[in-house]
Amino acid sequence: MTLWNRTLVTAALPYANGAVHLGHLAGAYLPADIYVRYLRLRGRDVAFICGSDEHGVSILISASKEQVPPQTIIDRFHAANARAFERVGIRFDNYSRTSLPLHHRTAQEWFLDFHEKGVLRRYVEQQLFDEKAAMFLPDRFVTGTCPHCGFDRAYGDQCENCSKYYAQTELLQPKSLLTGETPVVREAVHWYFPLGDFQQRLEEYVESHAGDWKDNVLQQVRSWLKAGLSDRPISRDLAWGVPVPLDGEAGKVLYVWFEAVLGYISSTREWAEAQGAPERWKDYWCSPDTRYIAFIGKDNIVFHCLMFPAMLMAKGGYILPDNVPANEFLNLQGQKFSKSRNWSIELNEFLDRFPADPLRYTLTLNMPETRDSDFTWKDFQARNNNELADILGNFVNRSMHFAHKNFGGIVPAPAIETDEDHAFLADFGRAADAVADAIERFRFRDGLQAAMSFARTCNKYFNDAAPWKTLKSDPGRAATTIHHCAQAVRALGILLDPVLPETAVKIRGILGLPADALWTWDSIATERLPAGHALGPLALLFQKIEDDVIDTIITGMETAAAEADAARPVEPPSYPPIKEQITYETFSSLDLRVGTVLSAERVPKSDKLLKLVIDIGIEQRQVVAGIGKAYDPADLVGRQVVFVANLKPAKLFGIESQGMVLAASESDGRPVLLAPAGDIGTGSIIK
Repeated sequence: MTLWNRTLVTAALPYANGAVHLGHLAGAYLPADIYVRYLRLRGRDVAFICGSDEHGVSILISASKEQVPPQTIIDRFHAANARAFERVGIRFDNYSRTSLPLHHRTAQEWFLDFHEKGVLRRYVEQQLFDEKAAMFLPDRFVTGTCPHCGFDRAYGDQCENCSKYYAQTELLQPKSLLTGETPVVREAVHWYFPLGDFQQRLEEYVESHAGDWKDNVLQQVRSWLKAGLSDRPISRDLAWGVPVPLDGEAGKVLYVWFEAVLGYISSTREWAEAQGAPERWKDYWCSPDTRYIAFIGKDNIVFHCLMFPAMLMAKGGYILPDNVPANEFLNLQGQKFSKSRNWSIELNEFLDRFPADPLRYTLTLNMPETRDSDFTWKDFQARNNNELADILGNFVNRSMHFAHKNFGGIVPAPAIETDEDHAFLADFGRAADAVADAIERFRFRDGLQAAMSFARTCNKYFNDAAPWKTLKSDPGRAATTIHHCAQAVRALGILLDPVLPETAVKIRGILGLPADALWTWDSIATERLPAGHALGPLALLFQKIEDDVIDTIITGMETAAAEADAARPVEPPSYPPIKEQITYETFSSLDLRVGTVLSAERVPKSDKLLKLVIDIGIEQRQVVAGIGKAYDPADLVGRQVVFVANLKPAKLFGIESQGMVLAASESDGRPVLLAPAGDIGTGSIIK
């Protein structure tokens, strides 16, 4: 087992073209902060690094729309997002910017190092050129029809409908977003990074972590490796970005995918310089006894598991990420976050209404660790009222109020302890171990559940001991109960500190400890407040949220979204072009039958796949169908479907699929199962 002397933690650089919302927080920043806070309670040496990603086409587009310089856009959102992180309790050691000269120098140093080593390649390629604007068009400055699925609002590099990548010259009916003109094709010269040259080393690197990386990360990365890696462009013709540092390359900047990840390194360099130790950053990036953990959302998995590691390999002397615990996406009230539809909650707006800790608590318990999850206002209210207020807050308030009322606001000395007391005290260590084990495996939901399970144990101990009864009949018994309750309040403060930092500060105050009092994870099971210790004033930990407050918010969101939808131009759905004609004989070779679903269940570790058992009249078949996001398994049992009976079996996620159910695909990609219009016998032939 590797012994780590320090830990480097990075969180994905938020793009400075919009405000951070709850989905971003749950995806990368909250789990990273929980992990760092926990490590610091263990006394570990940690550097927590982040910053704004401030280059790219989207910023130029926003600046063009507002008719302001790009610097205006990035200054606005860098400041707003830094404030949001601070307000929600995210404590970076350094929150930098990729527009800073230090970052430009860092990215250019890496480019020049690769250039001097002969790593890079230079290609002449075909690129779209806007003659009216007199410039080559970056991928996001052009839109047209996807060559794969026919989606008519596809960008120049990737279709948002089918997710496929392509060269911008493959786009059908391209239009410039700058002028609306049809661009022409011209030759351009660009630098490429030979990602494919690192295929074998990357495969070995990824598989060396097969036992500890999350399955969603491994599956996505393996899919890319299986398809094969190829050269990727690292320069583009653009006026905003890090200039390519070579003579004769005027007008070219480094591609954002290449230079943005280097923002982690430049931010660490900035942090080291601010400490008066300019070379200290190397301890965290170049020492083999440093563990590097990169927190990201699932849209950044490939960049942090393949592209950035390949760059680190090419540079030499740098450590690679030891874990990339990427989360899936968080939805809002059952729908994807959408700024254009007003279906979003900006973090600063949320914190204008509610304190940070109930949000951190709710998002942690709903964290999309293995599959997409959902934030709902009603769930937020219930978590705050029924769990934080009624379980955690109730125990702290009742026990400490009892101490103030009956023991003069001090921790009373214990008398003779019972077996129940010993069992309760033993739970301190068990809870600390359970929470620690979960956090160290990046299972933050499990860790918080374990901490709250201990809070329930504390309530039970207090209720079972009934100090309000023993106060008169056995004062020593009551004193022992309250003595142990004070220790439990302290233990809860430490256990919940990574998730509820503001609450932990309040608990310190209630216990009569300074707000910056040093407490450690290991002390949960070993250290105690001494008898006679003076407690602090009581304070309400959590304010309950009334129904009318939540109902007003939900109504306002739904109204705003409806108004945005009504204002959008009505466009006909976009469908792929018709495929090549086939003969009747080809069609008649299909054996289509009416089937009835006998059972349905989700495939483990997949949010899309369902395992169905289908009766097709003459036998039963097992099928794996990619309809899990559109259908609940319980709703499918007894339903008739159209079944392809003579399809060659195939394995998906290790499960044999013996046929196929047919579904139509909406323009948004949502599958809709096909079924007979009326009652018809199971096994009936369709022709």
